[in-house]
Amino acid sequence: MDKENKERLVKIIAGGALLAVAVIVCKMCDLKTWQELLVFMVPYLIVGGETLREAGEKLLDRELLDEDFLMSVATLGAMSIGFLPGAESQFAEAVFVMLFFQVGELFEDMAEDRSRRSITELMDIRPDTASVERNGSVETVAPSEISVGETIVVKPGERVPLDGIVTDGISTIDTVALTGESVPRKIAAGDEILSGCVNLTGVLKATVSKSFGESTASRILDLVENASESKSRSEGFITRFAKVYTPIVVACAVILAFLPPIVSGDFSGTISKWLYRALTFLIVSCPCALVISIPLAFFGGVGGASRKGILVKGSNHLETLARLGTVVFDKTGTLTEGVFEVTAVHPETIGERDLLHLAAHVERYSTHPLAVSLRKAYPDEADSCSVEDIEEVPGQGVRAKVNGREVSVGNSAMMESSGVIWKECEKKGTIIHVSMDGMYVGHIVVSDKIKEDSAKAVARLKGYGVSRTVMLTGDKEEVAAFVGSVVGIDEYRSGLLPENKVKEVERLLREKPDGKALAFVGDGINDAPALARADVGIAMGALGSDAALEAADVVLMDDKPSKVAEGVRTARKTIGIARENTVFSISVKVLVLALATLGLASMWMAVLADVGVMVLATLNSTRALKA
Repeated sequence: MDKENKERLVKIIAGGALLAVAVIVCKMCDLKTWQELLVFMVPYLIVGGETLREAGEKLLDRELLDEDFLMSVATLGAMSIGFLPGAESQFAEAVFVMLFFQVGELFEDMAEDRSRRSITELMDIRPDTASVERNGSVETVAPSEISVGETIVVKPGERVPLDGIVTDGISTIDTVALTGESVPRKIAAGDEILSGCVNLTGVLKATVSKSFGESTASRILDLVENASESKSRSEGFITRFAKVYTPIVVACAVILAFLPPIVSGDFSGTISKWLYRALTFLIVSCPCALVISIPLAFFGGVGGASRKGILVKGSNHLETLARLGTVVFDKTGTLTEGVFEVTAVHPETIGERDLLHLAAHVERYSTHPLAVSLRKAYPDEADSCSVEDIEEVPGQGVRAKVNGREVSVGNSAMMESSGVIWKECEKKGTIIHVSMDGMYVGHIVVSDKIKEDSAKAVARLKGYGVSRTVMLTGDKEEVAAFVGSVVGIDEYRSGLLPENKVKEVERLLREKPDGKALAFVGDGINDAPALARADVGIAMGALGSDAALEAADVVLMDDKPSKVAEGVRTARKTIGIARENTVFSISVKVLVLALATLGLASMWMAVLADVGVMVLATLNSTRALKA
């Protein structure tokens, strides 16, 4: 409990004790009304002084109609009502209302602090100090004082302070703070290491690759902390609702206080009764349960998702996730591992080794996963052969001159554009055709492994009511059909260039049902246009990827497709909690407002309806942290 809440608790206890003393004194002594006012004013000012001060400041700033103003007007009215002709004093009720209001405020602050503290603990991934090698010795400094290119030392049990490349040491690291995945990862020299991970076994040395402010841990913390800036439609509605609702209720309270006495013709005889009802009406009208609990639920939902390695950039995206009706997946690196291997070599006029030799040479400078697999299959690629005039043909492949002979490596479209007659292959996988000087010399089969939980992810999404799952890929029809059947995808589109994927997403957006949203799931780099075009873009396996953090609305810190379904479940749980609070709060308030109008609700009931509902709704919102 912080200092402010401790002071509030002391005032509540003191005010409660003095209220009890005031009630006893007034029962034992025959005091006049003004004397009773002085007795009860002591506990009233102790528990309500801060509320009165804040209401006065907002009155001067013309910021009326919040809970402090409404409670101040209601309780001051109750303190004054006893001076009207024929009216009974309500001093004890007024003090109790203010006392219980402070109890509610205390519970609200404690619940909100608990939520923020839980998120802070979950995201406490930046160490305060780091060890850095300087001038032949190891110094302990703040991570922000370390520059790119310096060497840091991370001992077992320490959290990695900055992103870098391991230069010495072998160890295992715990990435649970970033990915939500509890299985440790092995790491050695040459591997990338990210800030926020915990070194478990051996001593590691790493060269810093990013400054403190640009490190993975800092970027993640920034995303989570700023997520509240993008409000959901529910939060926006509640804000607009409160601005309209509260003035209407205040106007109704004024009408309730004065219209019936005027109409009855006995104004002085009935004004106290109707004023009491109006003050009760005013207490119930505070919309604080909604204004506080709904944003807190979304805040908790964003924090709860982050502990699972699901970064949601704003509560508006959380709400969109809950409405998903269509999910579009990229294939390579999303539903499949994206790690290609040569599984078959089918030469025609040259030997297997020569076929691999030509393909590896032409793909020498390409970073495409297929090119990497070809170079791995022919590790002696860096020989004395000359490779010149390299030309990459988008969507087809690469051609170059190898020792003066023109070699084309790519798909069937490249062969056809070169006038080469190519041959079909019955094996599953990506077929890479090779021609030399216009003659077909064979093809190579490269296969990609389907991720273990891809089928599980699709099944869970369908279980959550996602009616349409689609896979988009630049691969050929046979490969797309095979992956789609294994994973359980409803439909697929094959042979797509990057711009075609955007067109497919736009078509699916036009076809989606009203009220439903579409998500595109990709790697966040090659699929950035499609990620941006979808209702919600989800970057898969974006651990340490700056492009993914920028392009997507939701970032999954590991490469498990099942995290998409987990994000949908978290979002729907959060929305459910927000709706529970909305229905519960409005229902109770409408009921007690009606009872107050009919004179069947006392101030005691009114304060329970207002503060009690606020406390329950706020506590309910904290469940979103564990959604």
